[in-house]
Amino acid sequence: MSSNRYVYGVVEKADFEFDADAVAGADRVYTVDYQSLSAVVSDIDTTDPERTDEDSKAHDEVLRQVLERDDVGAVVPMQFGMAFKDNRTLKSVLRSAMRAFRKALREVDGHVELGVKLVADEDADYSRDSIREDVGERLSALAESETEDDLFSDRLVLNRSYLVAMDDREAFDDAVADVREEYDDLTVQYTGPWAPYNFVDIHIGAQR
Repeated sequence: MSSNRYVYGVVEKADFEFDADAVAGADRVYTVDYQSLSAVVSDIDTTDPERTDEDSKAHDEVLRQVLERDDVGAVVPMQFGMAFKDNRTLKSVLRSAMRAFRKALREVDGHVELGVKLVADEDADYSRDSIREDVGERLSALAESETEDDLFSDRLVLNRSYLVAMDDREAFDDAVADVREEYDDLTVQYTGPWAPYNFVDIHIGAQR
């Protein structure tokens, strides 16, 4: 019987359970409470799950389903691999990091993370700096926060994640559509909504 708790994220106290194709073969997601917080977990048979493409996608998909719930206003996502040997250990971590979790939940409440990449053709001949400035200003105006560009390829013109309020989501979608139409010689990659991985900074340790 699987007895370890794999943690996807932390939310304001909530009581829910749903079936899912979850990490490490788990098929059920539920909450474990500690005071005003709830950890979103599955039961797995290890405290050191192997990171595979399938399980990484399962981790993200569970968080996406949590974000879509009407009884969840915000989620602080955990990085892949956070697993604890039992509820007692998990609750100890929630207790020690409660202040940080509460602060992070307030900061991302009602927001989602969206990703935007602009990719140039190999032989493209135009000012990437001016495009980056134009598009960056448009999208920044509709976002609460954003990451720095991660230009790991010469073809990347812009590569940022944005923290966007749900009330501004439609306007942000429209702005990305306008960029796609105006810069039709660029490939626009628009992803999300995601849990706000890039906008929370909580480091906890699992007892293996």
